[in-house]
Amino acid sequence: MLDTHCRKYINPIIERTAKLFIYLGFSANKITILAFLVGMFTSVMIYCNTSIVACTLLWISGFLDSIDGAVARITKSSSSIGTLMDIVSDRVVEIGIILAIGIINYNVRLELIILTSTIVISMTVFLTVGALSVHKGVKSFYYQAGMMERTEGFIMFTLMILFPKYLSCIILIFALFIIITVFQRINEARKILN
Repeated sequence: MLDTHCRKYINPIIERTAKLFIYLGFSANKITILAFLVGMFTSVMIYCNTSIVACTLLWISGFLDSIDGAVARITKSSSSIGTLMDIVSDRVVEIGIILAIGIINYNVRLELIILTSTIVISMTVFLTVGALSVHKGVKSFYYQAGMMERTEGFIMFTLMILFPKYLSCIILIFALFIIITVFQRINEARKILN
């Protein structure tokens, strides 16, 4: 939701930063790798119980994740392999965060399994609709908007990291929001795929 509706406000910052990275010689794929490494280091910081550092790295990773696509568009170097790298690295970072939280908070492992299951279902719908749709957006595939997009996920992960006392409740709310998004995307898919 926020990614779709707020992108126009943040886009000038993303574009300027993308041009800086291009000037420094970074390709889109190199930025994807950098975003992935920063994102994975987030999990290490969660495990080390350094919440503020973990959250900071998470958001830096997310910002870099938006830069790689801008670099690809500006340099006209968008590729299927770049899209694959981006989507897979995003999911691996999320799994790393979930695993790190689960390792240090054994009492919420069931809730984390539920959350992971909802993410799998949501991504299955998202990617299937993207693959089946003839529509193309700004990205290299059809991007279905929904209640839970990347920014909302980062907000929920941030809350999970910063407020471990309420972890179970935050995780279940996160999972509920993802399920609502699944139904939104299925409803939209029924319209665009018919």
